[in-house]
Amino acid sequence: MGVDISTYRSSRPKTAVKKEGKVTKLLELELNKGFSNKNKVEFYKEFATLLNSGVDFRQALDILKNQQKKKVHQEFIADITKQVIKGKSLYAAFKDSGKFSPYEYYSIKIGEETRKLGKVLNELSQFFDRKVKTKRQMISVFTYPSFVLMLTLGVLYFMLQYVVPMFSSVFRQFGKELPALTKKVIVLSENFTGIMVASLLTFTVLLALHYLYRRNVAYKAFRAKALLKVPFLGKLVHQVYTTRFCQSMSLLLGAKTPLITSLELVHKMIGFYPFESSLERVKADVSKGEQLSTALSKHPVYDFKMISMVSVAERVNTLDEMFERLALQYEEETQHQTKMIGVVVEPLIIVIIGSIVGVVLIAMYSPMFDLSKILQQ
Repeated sequence: MGVDISTYRSSRPKTAVKKEGKVTKLLELELNKGFSNKNKVEFYKEFATLLNSGVDFRQALDILKNQQKKKVHQEFIADITKQVIKGKSLYAAFKDSGKFSPYEYYSIKIGEETRKLGKVLNELSQFFDRKVKTKRQMISVFTYPSFVLMLTLGVLYFMLQYVVPMFSSVFRQFGKELPALTKKVIVLSENFTGIMVASLLTFTVLLALHYLYRRNVAYKAFRAKALLKVPFLGKLVHQVYTTRFCQSMSLLLGAKTPLITSLELVHKMIGFYPFESSLERVKADVSKGEQLSTALSKHPVYDFKMISMVSVAERVNTLDEMFERLALQYEEETQHQTKMIGVVVEPLIIVIIGSIVGVVLIAMYSPMFDLSKILQQ
């Protein structure tokens, strides 16, 4: 006699269910915060090693679960294992978990369909390893300038709130006409608190609008266009996504995925609007019989080097190898640009800070020379 589990209801009190729901939410919050890119590097690397050694999905996931130090990670992997045992593909289990990006679960889908999951997992491990290294480089580049900038803002606040008002009261006693620069600094000092409050409110409103419209196509286009125009940073962002595009194409074409399907999947995997919008038209042009290099050349987001190299690779039928080489070249250029940003930003910050402090000091001390002349008379 079978048991119909669809009619089964828990005999536990509602309070226990509510507590369990709260615990689940806390675990999800901790997982979203704790399953970092660094964790993913080890996770994908170990997963690939196990599968390449002949271990099946279930046993590999069990081993990975037992290797996790945090309980929330163990429960998360156990949930994926249950989904796989029930008959779901690994791609579907990863996607439904909501903890992985489209780049990850679409890559896994490719690996499952082409029976090269071990290779795909190795690629994902390397991808996140590069991402972690780039992030560390960016943090090291911007840590010192950020510290100096915060210190400068503190000094500026002290000067405008306490030092400038002292000078201002002295100037008023003598009734002498002040230079235009001094007047502007005094006005800034008198309204500094209001300006700071207005700036914080503006920042909060802009942040709220960003989260509200972040999926809007027009806003995504505007944001990407504005970001790419930022000196140094825009070029770096473009380089990062170009590298990701080449890595994705290399992965797909290396797994013998048809070109049209590869372009369709890369369109879903790349999360940057200029590439997303262009790939739709590139796919349509290739479907009509155009060469990939010709279709790419219609969009400025793809540089001349990529187009020319792709054109050569199409003639000798080595697109996957060419995209792999391009990915390595762009990655090296990205690392170089990251270091160059540090070289440029540090002296630039010092110049800006010196200029701000210098302007305030000149504005305050220039009337003092006139006052000294009056006192000598």
